[in-house]
Amino acid sequence: MSAAVQHQKPDVRRDHTHRDVSGGWLRPTVFGAMDGLVTNVSLIAGVGGGGLDPSRIVLTGLAGLVAGAFSMATGEYTSVASQNELVRAEVEIERRQLEAYPEEEQAELAEAFAEKGVDEELAEQVAEQVSQDPEEALRLHAREELGVDPDDLPSPVVAAVSSFFAFAAGAIVPLLPYLAGAANLYLSLAVAGVALFAAGALVGRLTATSMWTRGLRQLALAALATGVTYAVGRAIGASVS
Repeated sequence: MSAAVQHQKPDVRRDHTHRDVSGGWLRPTVFGAMDGLVTNVSLIAGVGGGGLDPSRIVLTGLAGLVAGAFSMATGEYTSVASQNELVRAEVEIERRQLEAYPEEEQAELAEAFAEKGVDEELAEQVAEQVSQDPEEALRLHAREELGVDPDDLPSPVVAAVSSFFAFAAGAIVPLLPYLAGAANLYLSLAVAGVALFAAGALVGRLTATSMWTRGLRQLALAALATGVTYAVGRAIGASVS
């Protein structure tokens, strides 16, 4: 191969960064926005189908936005904080095991290395060397036995704040036509539908999957929820009118 061809060959190692896949902010943000969109467009469709006037639809939608955003934030904070507490409790158990049975834990670590294809003798040497640093040994045991890195746990505050604002951003979308003075339920549903497809397509882009497939899937699921809620609201509205 000539020097010119070698020079043109791309060096894939120069750009080897990865996106956040731990779920610290991405999962609650995406989930919050989707939930806000689906929840509020379904809520608006339900009360709109029940015959409420535009001012009451706006009031209902805003109440759903605030209540849903706080509910999402509270749920995310509690969920992530509880998970972190559980992880820390299990890590503490592992710490006591390392202190009480260092040789057995070292052998366990060597066995884990060997199961990954490391030569048995080399695995024992690596485990012995790693075990000289108690904190590093604890971190590796936690990753092997619990599947987590105790030094890289997601923040419950980040999860809560991400969920709150993402839900609010999603929930405000079906209200935009009403807030702009266009008191039309079907226009609200259309705007929400476009946003739902765009949100699903964005997830497809982030996960390197088909944007069309993700967008249409999200739109179809939301349409099902909205249709059912609209039908229920219309039936109840007709029965009480």
